[in-house]
Parts: sequence; C-alpha cells; structure tokens
Amino acid sequence: MLVHPSGVDVSGSALRFLFTRLRRHRRAIGSRWRRLSAGRQALLALAHLRVGYTYAQLAAGFGIATTTAYRYVTEAVELLPIAPGNTRGTG
Repeated sequence: MLVHPSGVDVSGSALRFLFTRLRRHRRAIGSRWRRLSAGRQALLALAHLRVGYTYAQLAAGFGIATTTAYRYVTEAVELLPIAPGNTRGTG
C-alpha cells in the first residue's frame, strides 16, 4: 500500500500549529535546506500519528528515504507540547 499526501485526513488547525513550530525550529537551528518543506513535514508527522502509517509507507508516499521519514517524524514529535500530567520516563 502506498500513502499519498493528498489522501491523508488531518485537522487544518493541527497542521498549521505543527507547521509553525517546525518553521520556527528550522530557523532557530539555522537549517538551510530540507527534502520536504515544513508544511509537508508536518503533514508527514501527523499522518504517522493520526493514521499510523509506517515509516516505509510514509517514505514511499512522500518520495523520501525511510530514515528521513523517521527523522522528520521524531523531530516533529519532539516539538509537540506535552499535556499536563503526561510525563515521559517516569514509572
């Protein structure tokens, strides 16, 4: 199964929120060029989180390498706020 960006159903507000965070992050770290724009990276990450597409499916759909899909999703997830009471690494 191939995933194509036009077939992913995500919230417009969630997409704009993550896009803004990614764009700021890229400016802060001085990133000059990426295979995907901040908007497409946001869509890729939300497709993974919302629909559960694998990195291989995302890579095929967005025309990037599987490792790039993994890095992009990981980077985007790290920029998402953590809900109060939802702490990681405790247990």
